[in-house]
Amino acid sequence: MAQLRIALAQVNPTVGDLEGNRSIVLGSAREAAGEGAHLLVLPEMVVTGYPVEDLALRNSFVSASVKATRDLAADIEAEGLGDLPVVVGHLARREGPGARYGQPAGAPQNAVAVLHRGRVVLTSAKHHLPNYGVFDEYRNFVPGDVLPVIRVRGVDVALMVCEDLWQEGGPVTAARAAGVGLLAVLNGSPYERHKDDVRLELCQRRAREIGSALAYVNMVGGQDELVFEGDSLVVDSEGELLARAPQFTETLLVADLDLPEGAPAEGGEGPGPDGRTAGGRRHDGTAPLGPHGTATGGEGPEVDGLRIVRHTVSATPVAPYPPRAGTVTPRPDPLSDTGEVYRALVTGLRDYTVKNGFTSVLVAVSGGIDSALTATIAVDALGADRVHGVLLPSAHSSEHSVGDAEDLAVRQGFATRTIGIAPTVEAFEQATAGAEVPLTGLAGENLQARVRGTLLMALSNQEGHLVLATGNKSEAATGYSTLYGDSVGGFAPIKDCWKTLVWELSHWRNAEARRLGRTPPIPENSISKPPSAELRPDQLDTDSLPDYAMLDSVLDAYVGTDKGEAELVFAGYDPALVRRVIRLVDRAEYKRRQSAPGTKISSRNLSRDRRLPITNRWTV
Repeated sequence: MAQLRIALAQVNPTVGDLEGNRSIVLGSAREAAGEGAHLLVLPEMVVTGYPVEDLALRNSFVSASVKATRDLAADIEAEGLGDLPVVVGHLARREGPGARYGQPAGAPQNAVAVLHRGRVVLTSAKHHLPNYGVFDEYRNFVPGDVLPVIRVRGVDVALMVCEDLWQEGGPVTAARAAGVGLLAVLNGSPYERHKDDVRLELCQRRAREIGSALAYVNMVGGQDELVFEGDSLVVDSEGELLARAPQFTETLLVADLDLPEGAPAEGGEGPGPDGRTAGGRRHDGTAPLGPHGTATGGEGPEVDGLRIVRHTVSATPVAPYPPRAGTVTPRPDPLSDTGEVYRALVTGLRDYTVKNGFTSVLVAVSGGIDSALTATIAVDALGADRVHGVLLPSAHSSEHSVGDAEDLAVRQGFATRTIGIAPTVEAFEQATAGAEVPLTGLAGENLQARVRGTLLMALSNQEGHLVLATGNKSEAATGYSTLYGDSVGGFAPIKDCWKTLVWELSHWRNAEARRLGRTPPIPENSISKPPSAELRPDQLDTDSLPDYAMLDSVLDAYVGTDKGEAELVFAGYDPALVRRVIRLVDRAEYKRRQSAPGTKISSRNLSRDRRLPITNRWTV
């Protein structure tokens, strides 16, 4: 057996910020070297950020990524850290004829590179390209056909990228056939509620299938609608959890492993410093590496459509040393994942704001639960001094709603201003009445919402705030919002939260404050009172929508699992309710197309995951 200290850098890159991402990798290399690591692994596409979407189709961006990766290798060497092999994800080009997949040479690839002694010594590309949910990788990349195996301190380490671990066959089969001691997986795996348990079970199962330890590194942070929670981990060949990183926190996870030594090279010849034997062949008998780490001639053994390509970084095991105990960060809220969801929402809002250059946010606080939770997430993400509240009472706003909004601001310490909208609404009403188009009923109600939206965007333009839309998923699904009114904003923090989850999150946040001996941030009246848009006297949401508990149950089945009317009725839902909900959802598609992005926390949100035609007569 040989010892190996592996470091997994759970970091927060930004798409397109190649210089900033290079600094992140270099800082991780310094930290890993300081910890005495023998191998450092960073997440999928860390050089470019992830997902790059159609940036992959820009030749200039691919060229910049390739150059940045080579420069990284030189940077690490210049820092005196060149002996530490560093594995990074990056955007690369397919080299060679590419005829294997009918793609031209130079097509973009989601790639992994091994940096050592100032060079990119090996590259390969992701084999399984996900094309479901939020992923469009078949649109952006061509697949790889290599399983790379590097020998580090005498241990054979296979490298995979994200989806390659989730799919049966291919790289998994090849890794088992290669007889590796460790599988290192680079990931850009977006957060979804309940996914952490699924991920751990997958890693444990794959480790047992392959017969090797497994190290899984994931990024953290927000990227548009996606948020990554980290949750990097290491398991042994029996699936026992050895180390696990915290969620939503940048960290370096270090683990000491006892692993089997790789088989000696054929004929007893040890490979030289560049991974080649004395005869110029690599120790597995395949061809030497070209300038970018790809084989320049000949092929290694092929398993399930993949060539196993090996490269030796360091053949000699380290001298025995006292191992450290692995750190296993306990999961918070072991009986509930509500806190985990809340942290995802905070992370998503913080990074969307900061990465897009905003210094402050603006929230219309109405005294209701949605705006209260949105403002609370904003304060937790950015600090009270960067959150600006505005009260926009109308003639129908109740005293308790205004009082609840003011109480919310006092509890959390953010500044507010009040702009009554009644005079502006009256001016519109008079103008349209004079044009013989009096606004009554729903048109009159929506006018109030649109006046509010106009004022919010005016303040945003004047003062540079990012306006936060406060709508929830139940409203977005059913179209219970006013286009260009209460739906305006640059980001919608609770867009993927059913109304029932909004209440759950609010109860959790208040309970967490009490647990810490602090003032609950959300007024109890905002949580307990019946929800209302307050656009007409005595209005309640239940005037227009079913009870939220029942509504959300139907919506989750219809939106989340694509069950049609017959299936929903068969499942026990009232037929009239089902038809009503389906009609509301289908008619609101045009509104959702124009809505602000918001943090994805479910397995199926209402934008990237669910793409339906606006013009659509299919109703069952």
